[in-house]
Amino acid sequence: MFYGSESRDSADVRDKELLEAGYRAYTGEKIDVYFNTAICQHSGNCVRGSAKLFNLKRKPWIIPDEVDVATVVNVIDTCPSGALQYRHK
Repeated sequence: MFYGSESRDSADVRDKELLEAGYRAYTGEKIDVYFNTAICQHSGNCVRGSAKLFNLKRKPWIIPDEVDVATVVNVIDTCPSGALQYRHK
């Protein structure tokens, strides 16, 4: 999901809503990624889409700055469950 045109206040509200809904934040310089394990369908689209961005053998397993912003957006947009979200800074 794209939230890049939000004001800082509405972005802060959206961050809070995602965290309260069970999402965990993975912060990058230009984009933040949010993941909710409770709703993940484990389709594997994320890992297959970018092993640099999503690496199950690494902690943290999601590092937004490992790839360009377009890759983050393109891969997260393939998530069928909505377990992955993003917000441009």
